[in-house]
Amino acid sequence: MKTLANEDDEQLIVQRLLQIDSTCEGRWGRMTAAGMVCHLNDSFRVAIGEREAQSRSNWMMRSAFKWVGLWLPAKWPHGVKTVPECDQETGGTPPAEFAADVTELLRLLEIFTTQPREFTWQPHPIFGEMTDKEWMRWGYLHMDHHLRQFGV
Repeated sequence: MKTLANEDDEQLIVQRLLQIDSTCEGRWGRMTAAGMVCHLNDSFRVAIGEREAQSRSNWMMRSAFKWVGLWLPAKWPHGVKTVPECDQETGGTPPAEFAADVTELLRLLEIFTTQPREFTWQPHPIFGEMTDKEWMRWGYLHMDHHLRQFGV
């Protein structure tokens, strides 16, 4: 299973990310390419404690939904709403300059994957507490989902 803990998987994600530009159109959803990059930035910021997000978790989300989302060998569905703190239309960081936002995403990805960790994992707003292994799997799946959204 692909994970950001695997250097080859991480490099493939980075290569795919670098194929995106501000003119790419999404295959589903309302996000722009610039909004998607900022959404990923906000999501990583929440994970590493640079941004707060209110918990929307419950027992079902922390157990069955988390397991299915992380370990079932299926693509994530389209149209699942994110938390407001990571939604560029409600409370997330608005896009600024595309190249700078991508550079920031690469910075956050580096922090997220570097060991030893210089931060403490924060609870995922939906999945709750997660292990290193779960965060690395989530990071890969989340980026893969949105890169596929934009055709790469």
